[in-house]
Amino acid sequence: MVVVGASAAGLSAVEALRRGGFQGELTLVGDEPHLPYDRPPLSKQLLAGEWEPERLALRAPEAFDDLGVRTVLGSPAEKLDARGREVLLADGGRLGYDALVATTGVRARTVPGVDGVEGVHLLRTLDDALALRRSLDDRGQLVIVGGGFIGAEAAAVARLMGCEVTMVTDRPLPLVDAVGEEVGGMLTDLHRERGVRVIGDSMVTRVCHDGGRATGIELADGRTIDADAVIVGIGTLPNVEWLAGSGVPVGNGVECDETLHAGGGVWAAGDVASWPDPVSGERLRIEHRTNAAEQGMAVARNILADRPSAFTSVPYVWSDQYEHKIQIYGRTRGADRMQVIDGSLAERRFTALFGRDGRVTAALGVDMVRPLRALRKLVADRTAWDTALEA
Repeated sequence: MVVVGASAAGLSAVEALRRGGFQGELTLVGDEPHLPYDRPPLSKQLLAGEWEPERLALRAPEAFDDLGVRTVLGSPAEKLDARGREVLLADGGRLGYDALVATTGVRARTVPGVDGVEGVHLLRTLDDALALRRSLDDRGQLVIVGGGFIGAEAAAVARLMGCEVTMVTDRPLPLVDAVGEEVGGMLTDLHRERGVRVIGDSMVTRVCHDGGRATGIELADGRTIDADAVIVGIGTLPNVEWLAGSGVPVGNGVECDETLHAGGGVWAAGDVASWPDPVSGERLRIEHRTNAAEQGMAVARNILADRPSAFTSVPYVWSDQYEHKIQIYGRTRGADRMQVIDGSLAERRFTALFGRDGRVTAALGVDMVRPLRALRKLVADRTAWDTALEA
């Protein structure tokens, strides 16, 4: 068996295959030179200098020897021969397989014209985070293009390090598409109080540079904002190019069935996997750390099972911004209603339910870990909205 992607999902898959009794050859392929590491701390503890890279490792090197897993690092998969069941690597190597698990994840979107420009940063990999950390050490002016969780977390870290920070988003407020206007407004106020300049409803047309180094950004209305460093945090793209022409269905990720099987002995797990949710009927692709681990285990079980089972879960994600912890169970995007259950937005300590079409779809909490956990079952059961509010 070959697992392509030395990620949390990839690690979860190889460990679950061994736990499930698979004793054959098992190879884990990674495009980075690093063994699997934890990505959420990249924009939090690692960027702030609280952790060093070694602490992000999900397993010690000897753990892979103990599992009998061959690791092939620093040479990404370039092509899949699904008919011949063979993976072609960038270094010319070939790996045959009986079953293959794609856990290649996603990459950060970028903007045109910034290749090779010093001071322009993405924040997806360990090397990205270390390069940005060195930039922040200069305590200069930072512009963040994009108002998602990655940008908001980086803004909080940069302010705590003493940088001047401007966050630009094409939405009215940062995070509004992820958590709604009320919670997004509360978090925007938090950033502004900490000294972040927030510019909403604005498109960035280009990153300005001089002599190969970033000097700022230009907005669609002609304004320019000076910067010593620029973070581009405008979303991600699934890493599926290596599957082109293979016959494996791809679109917004590897398109699997409800068991995470894409056909022909190819499976997928983690950020790159797209599958029809058996509960809602929607085709989902979820970029959460816990989902990656759960799907890696589910794929391993299904590969080894006589009858594979549909994958279901309650997605979970968290974000640390200044002294606050935001946690979410379920899917807040697309909600048509929100109700605070405990605490208040004014106190910045609360739980809230999100719903759509008369059903609970998510629960969000700020600094209320236990009360939020009690709401998880409402999300898992897609409880009727009125019933949930009566509980």
